[in-house]
Amino acid sequence: MDFIPSLPTLLAFAAASLLLAITPGPDMTLWISRALSQGRAAAFQVSLGTNLGCLVHTFLVAFGVSALVTASPTAFFVLKTGGAAYLLYIAIQAIRYGSSLSVKRMAAPKASPVANILSGLSVNLLNPKVIIFFMTFLPQFVTAGDPNLRAKLIVLGLTLIAVSLPINIAVVLTADRLSGWLQARPGVMRTIDYVFAGVFSLFAVKIVLTQAR
Repeated sequence: MDFIPSLPTLLAFAAASLLLAITPGPDMTLWISRALSQGRAAAFQVSLGTNLGCLVHTFLVAFGVSALVTASPTAFFVLKTGGAAYLLYIAIQAIRYGSSLSVKRMAAPKASPVANILSGLSVNLLNPKVIIFFMTFLPQFVTAGDPNLRAKLIVLGLTLIAVSLPINIAVVLTADRLSGWLQARPGVMRTIDYVFAGVFSLFAVKIVLTQAR
């Protein structure tokens, strides 16, 4: 089983991954927003999308595609501009439609499971900070000359997803439990809509300012 990193390496990586999982970001913000507006099933679908994004990033790093993207100024500019634009779109949607249960919003159709998954996947894949994170974080736990380098990077990426899953579930379930109380208070819900919009806008600005290193 040479493709599996050593136990000390896996433990150190798992501990670092856990700390990263509890750090708020666009992914977590989107889970909470979707749990409050559409329930935990929709939020879990979004979470599935973001985790699929992490899986894609893992393979991109393992096969070297991410390095090519960040090494190309044009590709990196297109990526971060698209990511920032998508987050701003979500922010605008939060302001326009929000999570409050008015008659108009109750009549609006909920996003389909596929749409929720693609929403989570898009937020994750269009965030250049995630690419840079995977490129700089995963390689720290492998040796450059290791003949099983690619396989070990994939194992580490899967470990990160596995460690993050309990955090994903806890965040979604907590938001879902609070949704009933919040939806009975439209004023509070509307405030949360503006907070989410502000957070996503901030993430969009941070993405635009991200530099490839």
